[in-house]
Amino acid sequence: MNLTTGLFFWPMTFPAAPAYPALEEDIECDVLIIGSGVSGASCAYFFSETNLKIVVIDKRTVVSGCSSANTGLLQFSNDKPLFSMINSFGERKGTRHYQLCRQALAELGQTIIRSLPFDPDFRQRDSLYFASSEKDVAGLEKEFATLRKFDFPVRFLNSADLKDSFGISKPAALLTTGDAEINTFKFAHGLLQYAQAKGVRIFEHTEMTGRTFKDGYMSVFTSNHREIKARYIIMATGHEALEEVSEKNAVLDSSYAIATNRLVKEDLWKDHVLIWETARPYLYMRTTVDNRIIIGGLDERAAKSDQRDTMLYHKRDLLVAELVKLFPHLKGKVYPDYYWTGFFGNTHDGLPIIARYERFPNTYFVMGYGGNGTVSSIISARILRDEIAGEGSKDLAIYLNARNER
Repeated sequence: MNLTTGLFFWPMTFPAAPAYPALEEDIECDVLIIGSGVSGASCAYFFSETNLKIVVIDKRTVVSGCSSANTGLLQFSNDKPLFSMINSFGERKGTRHYQLCRQALAELGQTIIRSLPFDPDFRQRDSLYFASSEKDVAGLEKEFATLRKFDFPVRFLNSADLKDSFGISKPAALLTTGDAEINTFKFAHGLLQYAQAKGVRIFEHTEMTGRTFKDGYMSVFTSNHREIKARYIIMATGHEALEEVSEKNAVLDSSYAIATNRLVKEDLWKDHVLIWETARPYLYMRTTVDNRIIIGGLDERAAKSDQRDTMLYHKRDLLVAELVKLFPHLKGKVYPDYYWTGFFGNTHDGLPIIARYERFPNTYFVMGYGGNGTVSSIISARILRDEIAGEGSKDLAIYLNARNER
């Protein structure tokens, strides 16, 4: 699958990314993680704290899939508002998911980032979620009341507040605290380096070409004509998982993003807040440590790469136009230094997925689909570590692909 296309920004910020060898021997392990993006790297990080033998393989160069194109907005709020989560899953499960997202962000800032060998440009940020039109204000007010009820940090801004504080002419907005931004490419590499230093073995250019199950173990055969014997497999292959399994709750879209030229600080908005909107599909934007603006969105239901790629230049120009529409003072000042497109997984019910299938014994599929994929990856990695190496996780049932019961 051709996951991404374009002129990518994040790899340019970390040109000395480490390389890993291809597998050249038969090996055994307790847990084999297939995929080295943010999901696989998060699993490697959490499992490295156990006494289990862990191996990571990737058929490409590590972190060269969709994680290299992730725009790096980290939020506890989701594409599906909290009040809608509660309507779908009940109060306990709906609020628990939001709480887990908030906890993951806190753990990132307080523990995970500090343990990495370098700074992945992690910065604490507030988030601004504005009503795209007057008809969306009622829903925004409902979400404000729900977040307040369950003690999530949020303020309501009317149109005057929004204009005075951020220069944005929209009807209303929510301002939440406790969110962050990150360079996902550097982040995934940092997680992998940490895991390797703790004994995790990592191999790139090593593709799984077959597998068998016998006596409680999986034997995975690779493109290098080698065998990996593992007790458990974690399939952290992102959107490519849908080539192998049919998941009725998942849908594949295409998304687009640009990174602008460097700007002076005076041209950027207050406090570098993360910005997104109530429209669906929505626009989202952030700044970078070198004063660029990243803006993405304009999603399309385009599940074929050639169809997706033909729209790249048009979408690039539309994103610039949308940015200038929101911030008129940027007209004539911004242009796209980098632009890219990639597949973007969503779920019909709004939750990411940890999937198990009868025909894949001892195997978990991690599908961090939705706009909060990096945060979901951290949640999933912790759950799977507790499930496999600990006493189990009470939160696993929230994300299992069989989750119809409240």
